Amino acid sequence: MAQGLIAIGEAVHASIPRTGEVMRVLAERGGDAYEAPSEALGYVRALIEDQANEGAAYIAVNVDAFGESNPAAAVEIMREYVKLVRRWGKGVPVCVDSSNDDVLIGGLKEWYDTDQAVGQPLVNSIKVYTADRMMPVRRDYDFSFVGLLMSEGKASGPGGSHTVDELYGLARELFDKAVHKYGFEPSEIFFDSTVFPLAIDMPMEPGVPGYTYRAFETIRRIMTDPDMKGVHCSLGVSNCARDLPARKVGICRAYVQKAMEYGLDAGIVNVAHHFGDKPADTELLELVDAFAKMDGSAESAGEAMMAMGQFCASCR
Repeated sequence: MAQGLIAIGEAVHASIPRTGEVMRVLAERGGDAYEAPSEALGYVRALIEDQANEGAAYIAVNVDAFGESNPAAAVEIMREYVKLVRRWGKGVPVCVDSSNDDVLIGGLKEWYDTDQAVGQPLVNSIKVYTADRMMPVRRDYDFSFVGLLMSEGKASGPGGSHTVDELYGLARELFDKAVHKYGFEPSEIFFDSTVFPLAIDMPMEPGVPGYTYRAFETIRRIMTDPDMKGVHCSLGVSNCARDLPARKVGICRAYVQKAMEYGLDAGIVNVAHHFGDKPADTELLELVDAFAKMDGSAESAGEAMMAMGQFCASCR
């Protein structure tokens, strides 16, 4: 099995129930909440330090839950957490993670607002339709980025979703713009073809490949393209196990191992599980493999549905 997954720690994310509760306590306290010792701040410190100790390549911060009603507040809260990663992350660079470009830019500015030497941060994410706003920021604030493979318009593939060709085309468009227009190195680009939960990766009409099939085959296309040699592929792994009845860590481990066979070399993960190092359970690997091969044929769909049924039955 391949080794060496680039682990992007996912723990400081406001959508995680316990973490989000703690982050809300700090946000509502105001004043010196991010400086004065408290139980809540100690909890965040432990999250950051634990990820650094477990070997995270980046420590991701996502505060989008605070921006739903007040986007400006999310920018300021992101800046506070970037400072905490810089203080307690033991030199591990931050991954500024947001769907809001202003939050991304605010986090980048804060990361470099220091006299100390800091590592190159990661920005998650840039899309083809945000590239011309975000990529020029590199002139002032150096960064690597996650290129999320989605278009601004409606996908035109069967079933109303992107085909592998469309996803690959989005990757090429992002790559060409990043490298040839804005001077990024290929190694500074992480493509994300999006994880879809296995539990609901069901074909809605005949002849339509599954989402897992498309995500994995897109990774293969990108990582075997000689013109894009040196780029990375990353996935938000934990989403694959959403809504499953049990064995979620095992499913994630199998998902990573199978995706690495297609070329995956990075992931937004719980770094404590060290995905990519320990072999996955054979039965769970077979389950993920069935979805990875769901190419739109009735036979492959039947095999995937049978595998999922057997898995769910075994968890009762």
